[in-house]
Amino acid sequence: MTEQTYPNATLTGDIATAAGHPSEREIRQVFAGLIIVLALGAIDQSIVATALPRIVRDLGGISHLSWVVTAYVLASTATMPLYGKLSDQYGRKPMIFAAILTFLLGSALSGAAQSLTELIVFRAIQGLGAGGLLPLAQIIIGDMVPPKQRGRRQGVIAAVFAICSVFGPILGGLITDLWSWHWIFYVNLPVGAVALLMIGRTLRQYAPLHKRRIDYLGSVLLTSCTIALLLVLTLGGSAWAWDSAAILGLSACVALLGVAFVRHTRHVPEPVLPLDLFRNRLFVIACTVLALTFMGLLGATLFFPLFFQLVMGVSPARSGLLTGPLMVGMAAASLFNGRVLLRSGRYKPAQVTGLAIATIAFGVLAWSASTSQGLVVIEPAMLSLGVGLGLVMPNMTIAVQNALSPMHRGVGTATLAFFRSLGGLIGVAGSGAILAWQIRSFGGAHAPSTAMLAESGAAPADALSPQLQAAAVMVYRHAIASTFIVGTCIVACAFLVILLLPEIPLHDHHHAPAAPAK
Repeated sequence: MTEQTYPNATLTGDIATAAGHPSEREIRQVFAGLIIVLALGAIDQSIVATALPRIVRDLGGISHLSWVVTAYVLASTATMPLYGKLSDQYGRKPMIFAAILTFLLGSALSGAAQSLTELIVFRAIQGLGAGGLLPLAQIIIGDMVPPKQRGRRQGVIAAVFAICSVFGPILGGLITDLWSWHWIFYVNLPVGAVALLMIGRTLRQYAPLHKRRIDYLGSVLLTSCTIALLLVLTLGGSAWAWDSAAILGLSACVALLGVAFVRHTRHVPEPVLPLDLFRNRLFVIACTVLALTFMGLLGATLFFPLFFQLVMGVSPARSGLLTGPLMVGMAAASLFNGRVLLRSGRYKPAQVTGLAIATIAFGVLAWSASTSQGLVVIEPAMLSLGVGLGLVMPNMTIAVQNALSPMHRGVGTATLAFFRSLGGLIGVAGSGAILAWQIRSFGGAHAPSTAMLAESGAAPADALSPQLQAAAVMVYRHAIASTFIVGTCIVACAFLVILLLPEIPLHDHHHAPAAPAK
């Protein structure tokens, strides 16, 4: 395939500054390839989660099963900032190729795994590639499309993630039943090959004029610090107690590596994560808002299926359908947001409105869970929550790309995605700890047997006495409602922070310099 290069490009990473702007046809072809890549990354988690019971049956090792997911998340989250910086230095095309090929290599190895240990290692390799899929797709769109015209395509990205979250479990179940769990990984290979072909034929590559420098030590320090932090969040309160020597030791490593990274960054000309980014007020507020939003969202919504099954007594299949309104609302709002609201060139009104709606909807869900309301209240609240979130997420990426110079667009976009993932991990770890604590304390106050039942995860509809069934349902209801209340408070904090967000007019062309965020 022929690769186009543009030696006259003057702004690192900015495709549109090269001689000749991409045509609308070229943009559509590249965007189609990027959508396929994003779908691969977005659907992976939900497909694998569906197949976990079958994987345990074939490979064993149930005590370490969670690491099939954890290894992937750790690797993908830790590498996000690196992909952004390396794409600023080497270009988007080589890095998107590296990310896709690494993801496909991990997929092939995972499909061929013969033990759970092998699967965990290969899933980590797959995660190394997945860490570049979302940030690089957003960066490439930012290069090719001016900020004022970018909303529609960013909205499609958010919609793809929402749709994949709904259909992923269904697809995973079908593949596992019709063939085997190995094929949930093998199916990525032909799809990824098509994406590579489409992107390779249409995506341009620039030739940067300045000397390329890689901050190897900074990359090692940043990745090590991130992995240590993620291990604290994922292992603390579950595998090890929060005050255990292992968690305290990992926490000390996080602090030492963080200090070393900051000191190192101040003395290198091209750091892997420029600290100047954090002098930009809009960038800092955007990272904070997305981290808080996903902290509350993932921390509480993780327990929606559990609430439907254990408290309301619905089947697992129906519980998946009942969570659909959340994703439907998110997809619809993202598409509407991109096509209509951003035509005004303003992003803040939609974000403020979205977080206000999300906070109110979350509050209604918390009230519904604690007061035994029915689906007639819960389902509209979930739809409203999705609508609110759909008005926030696409806009935030556009706001950040609009505020940063092209030289920092790659690392800034990837760092924003990193903070979003980090917030989600903190939310999951924190809500899990809250749920376990509530079950122990609330269940123990009524009967030790009830607490033991709740912690075991046994369904209340098992062969139990009516009194014990009612007590177990009450424990679950109180515990899950507590996570919803905490999620409401966190999203409300995100709403307060976003009120401080500066609004910089969206540029309608590529050459406008980044405006200062005052």
